[in-house]
Amino acid sequence: METLITERLVLRPFRNEDLEDFYEYARNPNVGPNAGWKPHESKEESREILERFIAEEESWAIIHKDTDKLIGSIGLHNDARRNNSRVKMLGYVLDEAYWGQGIMTEAAKRVLKYAFENLDLNLVSVYHYPSNNRSKRVIEKCGFHYEGTLRRANELYDGSIHDSMCYSLTKGEYRGYRDTTQACPNY
Repeated sequence: METLITERLVLRPFRNEDLEDFYEYARNPNVGPNAGWKPHESKEESREILERFIAEEESWAIIHKDTDKLIGSIGLHNDARRNNSRVKMLGYVLDEAYWGQGIMTEAAKRVLKYAFENLDLNLVSVYHYPSNNRSKRVIEKCGFHYEGTLRRANELYDGSIHDSMCYSLTKGEYRGYRDTTQACPNY
């Protein structure tokens, strides 16, 4: 897994030393539920998930350059709703203290560049729950196209059922969007 750099961020593989920062944001009750997972109840729970991130090599740790602090994660995962080996699903989460600063958009644009230019994917998908307007805004800023709503698509950890808003970006759309946003150093 390559390390990716942006103006403010380093996206690198997770390490065991990330446990404290990881647990700090993963236990926040405002963070996990927006992505469909329950807040972590213990460092041991965070350690088990962190070990899985390290082994799977699908998610980057988002490190803020100014503080060298782990502030979130972003990854490219198999999309269970699509049967195509050249498609990945973008997933991300960010420490609440960093919301509203354009950080996730910056990270997502860098991962999309890697996905299309290095991995030669032909499509990246992304999903959000209807109530997660922050995620919707990141998706829009990255140039994704709304495909539709998968009604009652996800049962969450608490038994609640939610719709899933579905978006995608093809390699050609990425190239066209990138070419019209040259002022943005992340594309």
